[in-house]
Amino acid sequence: MLEKSSNTYQNNSVLIGIRKVFQMRESILVLLILLQFIILTFASPYFFTKDNLIAVIFGCSLDAVVAVGMTYIIAAGEFDLSVGSTLALTGVIVAKLVLAGVNPIVAFIVGGVMIGAFIGFINGVIITKVGINSFITTLAMMGIVRGIAFVVTQGYPVSKLPSSFTYVGQSYVGAIPYTFFVMFVIVIVGEYLLRKIKYFRQVYYIGGNITAAKYSGINVDRVKIVMFMIIGILTGIAGTLMTARLGSAMSTAGQGMELRVISAVVIGGAALSGGEGTVFGTFLGVILLAFVTNALILLNVSIYWQGIISGLVLLVAVGIDIVTKKRKARK
Repeated sequence: MLEKSSNTYQNNSVLIGIRKVFQMRESILVLLILLQFIILTFASPYFFTKDNLIAVIFGCSLDAVVAVGMTYIIAAGEFDLSVGSTLALTGVIVAKLVLAGVNPIVAFIVGGVMIGAFIGFINGVIITKVGINSFITTLAMMGIVRGIAFVVTQGYPVSKLPSSFTYVGQSYVGAIPYTFFVMFVIVIVGEYLLRKIKYFRQVYYIGGNITAAKYSGINVDRVKIVMFMIIGILTGIAGTLMTARLGSAMSTAGQGMELRVISAVVIGGAALSGGEGTVFGTFLGVILLAFVTNALILLNVSIYWQGIISGLVLLVAVGIDIVTKKRKARK
């Protein structure tokens, strides 16, 4: 009798464990990505080719780098709509500095890291100290930064960059672009910081209940400013990698990136209201969206429809999140 009860308990434990795995957002995303991969492999002869997969990897790499920072921002209950413009401006400034004879590493630090951090700092200060919400602040900054990029370039691409700079974006380790490894390190470090480091975990408390976070002694303003600086730095890194990859910088670069990145974060399990989200989930969201975009291109779907579908994906992801929360609240 005892042996039968023990076996029943073990079987129930296994079933509960399996159920929990399939209830996890990340597990569902992995299954969807595998399903996409299989379908696209059979649907298009051009999908499983070296050139196409490299293009997908490169696109994923840039979005994933920025999405790490966006995960922190959304977990803290904020937004950053200026990432696409920041990517364009940092890429342009780095390219201008390199053409002026500045060492590529110095150009990256000044034009990519420092300019990105400065834009993030300004966003953070306006949001926390002036009190303008992040949607309005970063929407305004999106226009300002994009305008500066146009003024700097006069609307022309900055090209003819030396190989001493472009090799970073155009080099491969085997058949895999170097940018993938940069992204991989950033994702791993980003996930570790959010899971294990107390300072970064504060974004969950801030996004979950900002009043309680303040009473518990968290310096909410400082944490938010730091997170906006981090997303600025990561966007600067992505802007530099993009410029190095393409061998030129354009003031129009990064348009629509904010929608893709926010969509990836929400699809990955973050709540737009804050308090939730993981970098790993976001990374899977980036891959899922990259495959969707690639499928539309391979199937010759108009570029105008791509924007519509991206918007619908975001609406569906948010809708699923809201329905799930309501069901949990009823229980």
